[in-house]
Amino acid sequence: MNLMANIIMNVAIAFLLGSLLLGLHRKIMARIQLRPGPPIIQHFLHSLKFFFKESTFPKTASMPFYIAIACIYCAVWITAVIVGPITYGSLFVIFAIYAVYKIVEHNAGSSSGSPYGKVSCVRAVFSAAAELPLFAVLAIVFFQTGTMNIGDIIAYQSAHGPLVYSIPLAALMFFILILSKSPYSPFSITKGKDIISGFETEHFGVLRGYMMLSESISWYILLWVFLTVFFGPLSFSWYLIGMVTITTLTAIINATTPILNPNHSVMSQISIAILGIGGSILIMLLV
Repeated sequence: MNLMANIIMNVAIAFLLGSLLLGLHRKIMARIQLRPGPPIIQHFLHSLKFFFKESTFPKTASMPFYIAIACIYCAVWITAVIVGPITYGSLFVIFAIYAVYKIVEHNAGSSSGSPYGKVSCVRAVFSAAAELPLFAVLAIVFFQTGTMNIGDIIAYQSAHGPLVYSIPLAALMFFILILSKSPYSPFSITKGKDIISGFETEHFGVLRGYMMLSESISWYILLWVFLTVFFGPLSFSWYLIGMVTITTLTAIINATTPILNPNHSVMSQISIAILGIGGSILIMLLV
């Protein structure tokens, strides 16, 4: 199979599974809160729907930056698919992609001119202070395995067992990162209910479709990286079971936990990062 066909197939899988998992997440939250909730396929249908709706542009938007940022948002996570499931590239590149995503999240809010978007873009910078330290988990993985290459990390786990057993606190840190990016997370300050849809408030039509597609792919990629880095070589069936399990856990947590205010959210994540980094280093020194 040539590279382009492989990219198209993997992006389609990431979008389809990611959107269904987000639909499952919403369904579980609704059931826990004694609501029927939409069908699991709803997020997928909404994503497609926006590509056929009329695109409108607010007068306050900074054109063409307003349009470009939504396209970059999508391109960032498609690049993550190429670096991850397709080429098994470097975790450092995955970190760089996430850092660019935080920049995009900030600029998507500021480009629309919406007051809700502006608040969200400020919070995006604020949240980066908490989320990026959680990515120190990559340094811990490097110290444990001696490599940042995903393929080599998989080979290491084939020989020494899953990393979740040797550096469990690092796995917990990455799980908290995943939790922070899940819908209605207690750490979700960039899309809090007090600011409507956050940085997506003024994006409609095709641009909103690109953003929803990107959300689905990003959810799939974060779960894929977590399972690959901490559980080693897995079959498609085990990837699917793992993704459904993590999605279910985050849905249960989000349905039963109120959204924290920005200060508490950031300080909680930083505290977890400090404990995770210090504890992981201590475990590696003692073992």
